[in-house]
Amino acid sequence: MGVIHTCYRILEIDRSVAFYEALGFEERRRASIRDEAVNVFMSLPDDGAEPRLELTYNVGRTEPYELGTGYGHIAITTKDLDGTLTRLADQGIEPERAPYTVRDGGPRLCFVRDPDGYRIEILERDSA
Repeated sequence: MGVIHTCYRILEIDRSVAFYEALGFEERRRASIRDEAVNVFMSLPDDGAEPRLELTYNVGRTEPYELGTGYGHIAITTKDLDGTLTRLADQGIEPERAPYTVRDGGPRLCFVRDPDGYRIEILERDSA
């Protein structure tokens, strides 16, 4: 077995796709589920054929989803956290707080929130 993707629900397709594209994701395809929903499949450039992220838009939904207490975050890596944050700031995306480390000598990281409030960890790694 293997994990192929994470799915969560969004309120506006274009707004969410633009956010994830700013993080380096690419839209791979969209699939309609009758007239009820649209799934947008997104991947990072080196992910291969399998999408990494499935964004589900439920037609007619206007009220924000409750994120609950069980969701934490998804994590992505970058080789240059400062450069990434500069590019994101140019698009109006700011970190929750300045980059930090969890332990001495550990990698720098920070969190941003997508348009629906989901947290995304950006972790600086040489092997990103």
